[in-house]
Amino acid sequence: MATNIRIALQELLDKSGADVDFLREAVRVLAQELMEIEVSRQIGAERHERTADRVTYRNGHRTRKWDTRVGTIDLRIPKLREGSYFPSLLEPRRRAEKALVSVVQEAYIHGVSTRKVDDLVQALGMTGISKSEVSRLCSELDGMVEEFRNRSLISRYPYLWLDAKYIKVREGGRVLSMALVVAVGITEAGEREVLGLDVGLTEDGPFWTEFLRSLVRRGLSGVLLVISDAHEGLKEAIRRVFGGSSWQRCRVHFMRNLLSQVPKSAQQMVHALVNTIFAQPEKAAAHAQLANVAENLEQRFPKAAELLKNAEEDILAYMAFPSEHHRQLHSTNPLERLMREIGRRTDVVGIFPNRASLIRLAGAVLMEQQDEWIATPRRYFSQESMRKLYRQDELPETKGLLTVPEQ
Repeated sequence: MATNIRIALQELLDKSGADVDFLREAVRVLAQELMEIEVSRQIGAERHERTADRVTYRNGHRTRKWDTRVGTIDLRIPKLREGSYFPSLLEPRRRAEKALVSVVQEAYIHGVSTRKVDDLVQALGMTGISKSEVSRLCSELDGMVEEFRNRSLISRYPYLWLDAKYIKVREGGRVLSMALVVAVGITEAGEREVLGLDVGLTEDGPFWTEFLRSLVRRGLSGVLLVISDAHEGLKEAIRRVFGGSSWQRCRVHFMRNLLSQVPKSAQQMVHALVNTIFAQPEKAAAHAQLANVAENLEQRFPKAAELLKNAEEDILAYMAFPSEHHRQLHSTNPLERLMREIGRRTDVVGIFPNRASLIRLAGAVLMEQQDEWIATPRRYFSQESMRKLYRQDELPETKGLLTVPEQ
């Protein structure tokens, strides 16, 4: 390697009298040699070397521009016959990381950054941030997110999960707690898909209704079951937009509401008692057990018993569908990991400078999750179990639920 660098630098010195940017060329030469070292280590052999450790061979180059402090450099990145190679010196950023950087930059430019954001700016090496750089990065990411948010939905989606998370955003000179809403569906082939997201001032009925209608305009159809919490605005929107579908009240949220009607000393006992309802193998048995549990609770905890009876149809709606799907259908838990990941990223920012920056970061996180789901060979639900949804003779208890009109 030392000989190669000496030769390259000698050639560069010979040209130094000409109109050549010496420093930029020196960086390019060094970068090329560093990439050759990395590729040799990954392959297990130097160029043209025979060795038992070799795992593949070089396969030409691809060009890539690299923006540096000394200007833009044209790199020739080695390609491999099998596998892939990406130079560590380029430090590739994923979409969500780019979005996070753009939000921090935007907050910094607008003078609303906290000490935490200032520290992050320094850690990212973003001193001297320019408005033009912020504008360029935001424009690039916003275009990608908007394309993702507005894409056509081409499958039927029998199952739909809805959830919301409150995040602080600056608007009109005030800091407001805004609702970030997310929709995830299951295609008729049993695959998960992020269907949409939006940001609103509150989770009221009109906001949820418009969000759900926007999904329908993009092609959402065939919804058999909607799973969500019992927020009144959301329930109203589901009734308006998906009137022919069933609604499953999130069992986890319901249990919290139920236990709030019971003294702490009895909560563990009541929790175990109510769980016997959900342990039943079929819908009829579950309804019978719910009646027994409600009767047992009536005397000591009448409010809890009343709440349980009133929610009977809503918390057991999932049992009208294939048993293979029950574990994932009874709550919004399938969305929990996704919402936690969004929270992990948004917590870094704290207060977003505007709605667009929140949509940019959340959208980038959701796009990355969608990419991971596509890359996973295993379906969320098997194709055989999904076919049961469209065979009414196998699920007589769902008769009337499976002929949902096109929304």
